[in-house]
Amino acid sequence: MFFDRTVLAFGGTVAQIRLNLRTAYMQKLATSLRLAPYRYIATALTVLCAALAVNSPHAQESLPTLVIQRQRVPLERRVDGIIEAVNESTVSAQTSGRVLEVLYDVNDFVPAGAVIVRLGSAEQRAAFDQAQAGLTEATARDAEARTQFDRISMLFEDNLVSRQQYDQALANRDAAAARLAAARAALAGAREGVGYTEITAPYAGVVTRRHIEAGEAVQPGSPLMSGLSLQYLRVAVNLPQSLVEQVRVVGKAAVYVDGRRVEATRLTLSPQASPETHTFPVRLDLPENAADLYPGMFVKVAFVVGETERLLIPAAALVERSEMTAVYVQAVDSRVVLRQLRLGHRYQDKIEVLAGLDAGETVITDPMAVLEQLHSPISSDTRDEAN
Repeated sequence: MFFDRTVLAFGGTVAQIRLNLRTAYMQKLATSLRLAPYRYIATALTVLCAALAVNSPHAQESLPTLVIQRQRVPLERRVDGIIEAVNESTVSAQTSGRVLEVLYDVNDFVPAGAVIVRLGSAEQRAAFDQAQAGLTEATARDAEARTQFDRISMLFEDNLVSRQQYDQALANRDAAAARLAAARAALAGAREGVGYTEITAPYAGVVTRRHIEAGEAVQPGSPLMSGLSLQYLRVAVNLPQSLVEQVRVVGKAAVYVDGRRVEATRLTLSPQASPETHTFPVRLDLPENAADLYPGMFVKVAFVVGETERLLIPAAALVERSEMTAVYVQAVDSRVVLRQLRLGHRYQDKIEVLAGLDAGETVITDPMAVLEQLHSPISSDTRDEAN
């Protein structure tokens, strides 16, 4: 009785004061022993005791609440998938030569059209100069043949030359024109050969492997550098044949990675099953520049096969303490308690509740508001009501 009167003099109910005293004792014991587990127990008791202490109507008027109900969500079947790059290739040499310079290394970002490797171009430039000289000669021969044909043609009209001379001039003109066209083609080929000595990136991406070093000799077809683009990614999946028809009808899927849901922009289903695994290859195109996704990552792919009802709560209402996940629930008598939950899948900003809550119950959507009221001083009116 003396103990009860003493604690009532400090304000609050007997049960509250006893719980606070026990909590203070546990915290002091954990500090003195310097053991982390005891400190965790004391912290957990503090949270639980404080949650049980928010029982007055004055403390719950401003708490944001939500009456949870079952909601219709997509019914999904999940399988394993691997992310791969849409653009991934190995650049090879198109001419022979010696490597003069390698401008990029592994993990470097390369803009589209940038020069990544330079080869020795002395032989190619000599061929270009030769082709250019041949074009100059062919141009002169063509002009000469045309002038000669014009002269012979005028004389032939006046019957001053024979038909044979006219035909010969005509053949020379046509042959000169053909040689001019061949010279132009040879020059274009030589110019292309010089361009092959500077290897450029076909698209913007990241270098994943370099196959040559400066000073090495390469031949046409020799691999030089491998790379991929992170701008466009997709997921490769082997779909069980039991889900093929449902996936083909609905045509929707999403990728789950690190708790995030990424909707697929396009789904490509193979019309033929693999003879080895009897599964259907499926490719899911991801949004452009998807964040934190890289080729080779292992992800979960959810194929939508229908709709179902699930009990969902806002993810912001969850309270996580080590391995325990809970939520503040407002009871019928306006008491606020911390209740542990068992969670399921995540649907954007909401999470499925498998156990711990029932439809129609009221949850506190802002746990920080509860903690703020717990740390605020108890009013004299509340203490008088407790007495």
